[in-house]
Amino acid sequence: MEFNGFSKKTLPFLSAIRANNNKEWFEAHKSEYRELILEPSLAFVIEMGEHLQALEPAINAVPKINGSLFRIYRDIRRMGVNKEPIKSRIGIIFWQGGLKRLQSSCFYLHFSPEELFVAVGIRWFEKPLLEAYREYILDEEKRVELDAILKDMLSYGYQILPHEYKRYPKGFHSHMPSADMSLYKGMAAYKVLDPQCIEEGEKLIAMLYEIYENMLPLQQKMYEISLKVKED
Repeated sequence: MEFNGFSKKTLPFLSAIRANNNKEWFEAHKSEYRELILEPSLAFVIEMGEHLQALEPAINAVPKINGSLFRIYRDIRRMGVNKEPIKSRIGIIFWQGGLKRLQSSCFYLHFSPEELFVAVGIRWFEKPLLEAYREYILDEEKRVELDAILKDMLSYGYQILPHEYKRYPKGFHSHMPSADMSLYKGMAAYKVLDPQCIEEGEKLIAMLYEIYENMLPLQQKMYEISLKVKED
């Protein structure tokens, strides 16, 4: 299955999902979903996965739903989530390691009618990973090294997640070098691009490869930290 980019009809179809967000409409347009989103997404995972495995051979590129592809249906039973049953933002993930996809260091992207969002790292730390992260950065040398990696990401023009904690956790204080590393609830670098980039297959793959290669030091650091998670 060759990846030739997404159709020029893909983004308008996502807009149509947003305007007609119910299962009845979606079921009536299931063939368009397969043609415009599912099939090119599967082809993309295969091709992009091969490129990423050149950077990191242990990356998981799994061309199926609940693998590298997220379900199009949203679990609206969860408290606090968007209650629209069909997603109009398409997420794709390539992760490393044996933890859950979203708790593993990953290469990630999503596209919607508004943006192509490209990222590396871990969006948020659940408790076991948060504890492993904080234990890791108690070491001053490792903490300062991670701080330097984030500064490199900024120098490339990428953005990083903001601090989410206001108080220093136990073991950290403001006079420590790079103490603000302890205020993160997740660790990722990202770039927001024009969503129409998804329509040019070869250029999209090359552009993403360059971004992910630049972000590789952060991905590797997050993977190193994920290996410190203590099993129950």
